[in-house]
Amino acid sequence: MKPAHPASSAALVRAAAVVLIGASLGGCYTARETVASAPPPTDYKLRHPISIQERDRTIVLFVGNNRGGLTPSQRADVLAFAHAWKRESTGGIVIEVPTGTPNERAAADSVHEVQSILAAAGLPPGGVAVRPYTPVDPGKLAVIRLNYPKMTADAGPCGQWPEDLGAGLSGGYVENRPYYNLGCATQRNLAAMVDNPADLVQPRGETPSYTGRRTVVLDKYKKGESTATVNPNDAKGKISDVGQ
Repeated sequence: MKPAHPASSAALVRAAAVVLIGASLGGCYTARETVASAPPPTDYKLRHPISIQERDRTIVLFVGNNRGGLTPSQRADVLAFAHAWKRESTGGIVIEVPTGTPNERAAADSVHEVQSILAAAGLPPGGVAVRPYTPVDPGKLAVIRLNYPKMTADAGPCGQWPEDLGAGLSGGYVENRPYYNLGCATQRNLAAMVDNPADLVQPRGETPSYTGRRTVVLDKYKKGESTATVNPNDAKGKISDVGQ
């Protein structure tokens, strides 16, 4: 039997190697499906939901280097801050006092007055904490900061434009969907104006009715009299008495 030619044997080896490499690459290949991202919700309340979060309410008191104590307007600010704490706080008040600054001594004297105002407003002694802090920028006037945590409503951020509003072949333009930023400012303003963030989640409980007025109305109803309220000064708001 005549032996195979060396050149033909090498060609067969190369062909077999190509077939094996192709088979191995074919086994590793997997088809990838392109998943299109879902469009944003049409309802602006779902695109820009109002969230309830806990954040700090803070007031700042400016104290000069040679002044110890608060000004009349600062005393009013601290008193209003204390009344607001009783209504909306979720924790105690923290007083941050600057240290290592030119007004350090004046600020320490002012803190005593702040504590007196808070105590007079009805805050318990354990509800107020004093913490020193070192300002980052020594060139700026160090201030006294009062803060407490409270529940706040927020929405946004606004000003996001993921798609062009002009004519084109985009899904939002072709399908006549509202643009993404529509309604964000309305949601953000509503969240900023609401007095109690819990009102956005559930209604408040009803208070008892005024029994005095209800008794008067029921007595008139039993007697067959009119239950309407008569205003004795009703005629004083008229411009002219002609025709009376």
